[in-house]
Amino acid sequence: MRHFFEELEGLRGKICEMAALVKSSIHKSVLCLTERNPDLAEQVIRDEAVINRLEIAIDELAIRLVSLNQPVASDMRLLVAALKINTDLERMGDLAMNSARRALMLLEAPPIHPPVPMQALSDLVEDMVDRSIKAFMENDADAAKNVLLADDQVDRLRNEIYENLSQRMEEQSGLVRRALGNMFIARNLERIADHATNISEDVIFLVRGVDVRHHSEV
Repeated sequence: MRHFFEELEGLRGKICEMAALVKSSIHKSVLCLTERNPDLAEQVIRDEAVINRLEIAIDELAIRLVSLNQPVASDMRLLVAALKINTDLERMGDLAMNSARRALMLLEAPPIHPPVPMQALSDLVEDMVDRSIKAFMENDADAAKNVLLADDQVDRLRNEIYENLSQRMEEQSGLVRRALGNMFIARNLERIADHATNISEDVIFLVRGVDVRHHSEV
């Protein structure tokens, strides 16, 4: 039984490792655009393969622990949450990679002036990812609940960016391609925030055994 609990902690550690890499990819996918550094985008694209390998390793470990130990109650909830969080992290990595590829295309043209607050949006999203994983590592349902509340702030800033870019496209047709590219990245960041929200919901279920999807009982 002791070995089982040690492997559970190892599973948490792998998820934390994957989350750190995903958060780094999110950061670099936007920083490569704001600092106009294509090397950062290339790093994100390379790191996607590492994220994918971690996803497979985490899945295999969680499934093996379920099949060999037949866990019940909180241990079973932990393994189910780990599988779901693993999927959310992998999808965040995909979105960061897609943003990096779009940023590389945008670097072929001059930047939009004045710039939209893309870095501010990225900072909010990275913070949600960080806090959702910390809540998982610490079994902190209250911290997870606070992450859910932050999602509205991300939505507001994303909408602000959309409105700003839409107005500019109406005024300057030459900005359409670049504006759409920036909208694409902002949308990816919003979707990453949604995945952080999913993780936080899983943490609340893990700790309290309560399903708060759609925030019906937050």
